[in-house]
Amino acid sequence: MANWRTPFIMLMAIGIANIGAWIYLIAMNLLVLDMTGGSALAVAGLYLMQPAAALLTNVWGGTLIDRMNKRSLLIALDILRAVLIGVLPFFHSLPFIYFFVFLIGMGSAIFQPASMTYITMLLNPEQRKRFNSFRSLIDSGAFLVGPAAAGLLFLIGTPSFALYINAAALLISAVLILLLPNLEKELPVTNSFSVRLLLKDWKLVKEFSMSNIDVMGMYLLFSSFLVFTAALDSLEAAFSITVLGLSQQQYGLLVSLAGAGIIAGSIIISAGANRFSVSFLMAGGAVFTSVGYIIYALSTSFEGAAFGFLVLAFSLAFANTGFQTYIQDHVPVGMMGRVVSLYGLVEAIFLIVIIVAAGMVAELFSIRPVILIGSLCMLLIGGLILYLFLSRRRESIHTEAKDPAL
Repeated sequence: MANWRTPFIMLMAIGIANIGAWIYLIAMNLLVLDMTGGSALAVAGLYLMQPAAALLTNVWGGTLIDRMNKRSLLIALDILRAVLIGVLPFFHSLPFIYFFVFLIGMGSAIFQPASMTYITMLLNPEQRKRFNSFRSLIDSGAFLVGPAAAGLLFLIGTPSFALYINAAALLISAVLILLLPNLEKELPVTNSFSVRLLLKDWKLVKEFSMSNIDVMGMYLLFSSFLVFTAALDSLEAAFSITVLGLSQQQYGLLVSLAGAGIIAGSIIISAGANRFSVSFLMAGGAVFTSVGYIIYALSTSFEGAAFGFLVLAFSLAFANTGFQTYIQDHVPVGMMGRVVSLYGLVEAIFLIVIIVAAGMVAELFSIRPVILIGSLCMLLIGGLILYLFLSRRRESIHTEAKDPAL
C-alpha cells in the first residue's frame, strides 16, 4: 500500500475540507437568518452566490489552472478561502456578506477542476476507480458528519465560532496538500493573461471536442443527467413534506438514508474496483439512479420514499465514480482545467434553467408530476448512455484522446 500514501493524504485533505464546507453552509444560513430577522429570501440569496460565481469564473478559470502549478494553486485557494471565511463574522452588512461569499464561491469554482487535474496527475490509471470510490465515500461521510459537527459546535459556541473552525479546517487541508509531491517542474510559458489567450483556449477546447466527439458527447450526456439529479434535489424537501406529508424528522431520516446508501455503494465499488468497468459504473449507475427517483416520485408513504432514496443513492455512488474516472481516462491532463471549466459553465447555465423551470411548473401545477417527468427524462438519458456503450465498439469508446498542442 506504499503507493497509496499520497492518494490517502489527498483524501484526508478533501474529507476535512468537505466537513468544513457543511459547517460553513449551516453557519452561514444561521448567521444570515439572525442578521435579517429570519428572512428566507436573504438565505436564498446565499445559494445564488455559488452558481453565479461559477458562471463568472469558469469562463477564464481553466486557462489559469492549466498554466499554473496545480499543487501551489490548491494551497493558495485553501488559504485564501480560510482568510475570507475567517473575516466573515466581522461584517454585519448583508451586501458585504454576499460579496465575500461570492469571492469564496469563485475560489471553490477554481478549486474543483484544479483538484481534479492534480488528482489525475497524482494517480496511476489503475488507482482511479478505487480512489474515486473512496472519494465518494468521504463525500457522503462528510454529508452525515458535517451537519452533526455543526450542531455540536452550535451547542458550545455560535455560528461565528463555527466559521472559525471551518477556516481552520481549510488551513489543515492546505498543510496536507503541502505534504504532497510537486508534480510540475515545468509549466507552459505565458507572456500575459489576455482575452486573446482566452479565445485561443476556447478554440482549443472546441477543436478537442470536435476531434473526440464520442468522448465529449458522452461527457455532455452524463452532465445533463447530473443536472436533472440536481434539479430534482431542489424539490425533494417540498415534495417530501408538502406532498407525502412527512415530518421534518422523517425527512431528516430520508436524507440520512441517502447518505448511508452512497456509503454502501462506495464501499462495494472500492472493494471490487477492478471488477467494474467504467461503462458499467456510468450506465448502470445512471439507469438505477433514475429507477430510484421514479420509485420516490410514485411513493405515497415514508417506506416507499425511503426505498426509492436508498436505490437512487446507492446507484448514484456508481454513477459518480464512473463519471469521474471517465473524465480522468479520456481528457488530457494538459488541458483538463480548460475542458472541465468550460463544460462546467455549460452545465451551470443548463442547471439554472432547469431548476427555475422545474420550480415554476411545480409552483403553478403540482410537484409530483414534475419529479416524475424529471425522473423519466433521467431514465431516457441513462438508457441512451447504456445503448451507446453497448452499441459502439469498445476500442472506439475507450481510445485515448489526443492532446492538442498548448
